Amino acid sequence: MKAITVVPGEAGRVRVEEVPEPPERDGALLVEGRLLGICGTDLDIVEHGYGWLPHGQDRLVIGHESLGAVLEAPPDSGFSPGDHVVGIVRRPDPEPCAPCSQGEWDFCRNGRYTERGIKERDGYGSQRWRVEPEFAVRVDPALGDCGVLLEPASVLAKAWEQTDRIVARSSWRPRTALVTGAGPIGLLAALMGVRRGLEVHVLDLEDRPPKSTLARDVGAVFHTGDVRAAGVAPDVVIECTGHGPLVFDATKAATPNSVVCLTGISGGSAPAPVSTDEANNRLVLGNTVVFGTVNAARRHYEQAARALAEADRAWLERLITRKVPMDSYAEALRKHPDDVKVVVDLRA
Repeated sequence: MKAITVVPGEAGRVRVEEVPEPPERDGALLVEGRLLGICGTDLDIVEHGYGWLPHGQDRLVIGHESLGAVLEAPPDSGFSPGDHVVGIVRRPDPEPCAPCSQGEWDFCRNGRYTERGIKERDGYGSQRWRVEPEFAVRVDPALGDCGVLLEPASVLAKAWEQTDRIVARSSWRPRTALVTGAGPIGLLAALMGVRRGLEVHVLDLEDRPPKSTLARDVGAVFHTGDVRAAGVAPDVVIECTGHGPLVFDATKAATPNSVVCLTGISGGSAPAPVSTDEANNRLVLGNTVVFGTVNAARRHYEQAARALAEADRAWLERLITRKVPMDSYAEALRKHPDDVKVVVDLRA
């Protein structure tokens, strides 16, 4: 079978090659790979050396945003041939810390977790892959190709779950949310905010389709420029860009008792002037919570599956703006101006 393999940090060594069938140790479910989503993490692995090779291997099968159809399943697995499934990314460490032992590997404390397609485990970028039943999530077949959005949606399901938990510290309830960034993560964050009945505002650099139209069509108000120019006083901020200065701008605009959730990783190194005393006073006097979130547990995948199943299928389909064959994986890493979500067809 064919697989997309890389050497982290060596962009010129991406290739599609023949590899052995997936070993049974990877899991009892044999799955036909259908689609593979691409995100910034994949670019970081290929070009910047993020990621870890599996022990004893000199190449990594990349890919953590999966969608496949079950080919073989044990009778007691809870799955049947033909089921559409997504593989969970993270696995608990071999000697589980307290969170990992409770199924909260997204809160691993010792860093010894592994991740499919990222850290010490081959990913889902192959024509067939195996997965443990407990790390497979069934998706509604009516979603079709949109099922590949489940993994990124799980990250936002966790972000909103944690935000809701923090908001519950008082009797006050938010009305307005600001999402910064109109990429796939930001648009999925907006979708989930609108589903909660919030007035959602999306802020991005440029007012250009399809991002701006997708934001408006999901029920959000779209803005460009900086936070101050948007004129929004958010009760909740879901920050999806990883742009450091924007975090501080968001805390300035936020209302008292607000919650600011950070989902993006900063890639820049340019210094920016920040008054730390002013920021401290603002957070303390405003009862403001700023927290970061990464990865997702099984329950977040299940929450995301419900959110996608209830969403407008036509809107979800518009998030997938480009589909490429396996041989064009390296090209797919290069974003086009009108890209939102790029996916690889593992059958082509």
